[in-house]
Amino acid sequence: MKYINRLYIVLIITIFISIGYLYKTVSNINNQMIVNIENILISKAKYFAQNIDEELKNNIHKDIYTTLKNNPQLRANLEHMFSVVITPSFKYIYILYRDQNGKYRYLIDGSKEDKGDFDQTLNVDREKWDKVYTTQKAQIFMQKNIDGLWITYLKPIIFDEKVEAVLAIDFSTRLLSYIDKILAPIDNVFLYIFGSISILLLILLYQVVLNIKTKKESITDPLTLVYNRNYLRDFLKKANPAKYQIAILDIDHFKKVNDNYGHKAGDYILVEVARIIKETIRQKDIIIRFGGEEFLIFFYKDKNTALNASEISNRLRENLEKQEFYYEDTLIKVTASIGVVLHPEHFKSMLEAIKKSDEKLYIAKREGRNKVIMEENIESTRNGQVISIHDVKEALDTKRVICQYQPIIDLKTNKVIKYEALVRIRKDDGSLIYPNSFLDTVTNTNVYNDITKQVLDIVFQTIKKHHIAMSINLNLSDILDNVIYNIVLKEIKQNKELAQWLTIELLEYEQISTDILKERLLHIKSYGVKIALDDFGSGYSNFSIFEAFPIDILKIDGSLIQNINTSEISYSITEAILLFAKKLNITTIAEFIHNEEVLKIVQELGVEQGQGFYLGKPSDSLLNLN
Repeated sequence: MKYINRLYIVLIITIFISIGYLYKTVSNINNQMIVNIENILISKAKYFAQNIDEELKNNIHKDIYTTLKNNPQLRANLEHMFSVVITPSFKYIYILYRDQNGKYRYLIDGSKEDKGDFDQTLNVDREKWDKVYTTQKAQIFMQKNIDGLWITYLKPIIFDEKVEAVLAIDFSTRLLSYIDKILAPIDNVFLYIFGSISILLLILLYQVVLNIKTKKESITDPLTLVYNRNYLRDFLKKANPAKYQIAILDIDHFKKVNDNYGHKAGDYILVEVARIIKETIRQKDIIIRFGGEEFLIFFYKDKNTALNASEISNRLRENLEKQEFYYEDTLIKVTASIGVVLHPEHFKSMLEAIKKSDEKLYIAKREGRNKVIMEENIESTRNGQVISIHDVKEALDTKRVICQYQPIIDLKTNKVIKYEALVRIRKDDGSLIYPNSFLDTVTNTNVYNDITKQVLDIVFQTIKKHHIAMSINLNLSDILDNVIYNIVLKEIKQNKELAQWLTIELLEYEQISTDILKERLLHIKSYGVKIALDDFGSGYSNFSIFEAFPIDILKIDGSLIQNINTSEISYSITEAILLFAKKLNITTIAEFIHNEEVLKIVQELGVEQGQGFYLGKPSDSLLNLN
């Protein structure tokens, strides 16, 4: 059905565009016809004016006013000659002069109606007539109305290089009104077609909205308004297990609620529990009513926060335990048991992982309820696996070592000013392996050097293509390593014109301070590369590092920023770091901005740039490029 709806929409849009194009074409033809009519009439007026000017010069050699004033017969002859030109289109032909007071008066009037006498004044648009005197060039002005097109052609009468009078020819045509009458039915046809298609489009949009509403109703539990099992079936077809953690929540002793207070009270408890779950979990997490009093929750693995399914589930259990539910003035207390699976990707399928979380749920019930029990097979790495050096080499050979890009935002303009390049390995199934699963394995090997070279190559190609600043992460020990340092220097030298767009982020927690390191950083900076200190404020924060090394940018550690709205200590430390950075004229970047509240706080504190999932997540492409 959705494909048919799309086809209808495309068809109607195509018809709209076609009719619009046709209407524009007809309008252009109409306008061109009007322009052609104007040009024909103006050409004729110029022709008549030229002949009249020549005839005047044959009969009058100088001082046109005096000559015509003293020779009434000449005036009569010229007026008769002018009147011959008069037609239904060319209605008025006359010559005016400008007296000493700037008023325009008749010299000759060949018009057959509204005829002016010699030396009689005529009210004219003096600005346009005066322009003929000052420029000594012909002027044309016109007026369009429903009845026709009026055009006035003014030609200067020049004797001895001086304008002594102005010849005026007023002409008009009713062809415009005839054209409008001819095109009126066509305009009506367009109007009817547009109206009909608009009604059809509204009907189609109503049908699409109705289909969406029906689809939503089919995947939504009518009581709690969370997703139902229909949605679960569709979700399991496309869900990537590596991106989620799973929990099943069961309301303890729910049967007793129904037995003691009635099914309406039970429904009330279900609705309220669903509400509390929705308020506790995050926006990207998914809640499904899995059974009568069971809720299945898929927690999205958010790399920008330390929270996981275990912590959120415990918070959820606590929120339910302390909540007081009142139904018809009766207090009902409920608790919940929760089974959690942190790594669904370890199982053959998502269904197997759900079964495992269900097993953990029943363990929680057997052990006294109101508990959270987790699957015990927990890996320490982010994506639950550590890959071998052979796998990393294979990924390099098959071009599966890639970069994702997380935007860094100017907190004053809210625009992307640079990206941080984050190395990843893409598996054959499209999922990603993160650096803490392979960098430790390859450190101090040639493979690590190859990865560094690959990342630098990717970054410079990206800079060259998009002309956007990029940053990469290196350890202080990498700069001291001769091989890595030479790789970095070689890539910078080969891309001198792009080096100014590059920032190298140094991990701050390494306590290294040598003259060689300072010398190498200064050498790198000499090509325009900026030096940033990453994760400042975590672990060992040695302020003397700013005296030892040429630091341009300071990235405030995410552990401070993500708690800045709840921790006075984090707020005060951040405030002190900002004051220190300002004194040294160092640019500051706040990491791990994960919600609007944190964003507003760091903006108020004066942090210049920001980074975090609320501002933009790492992506394969520069989706946030402005």
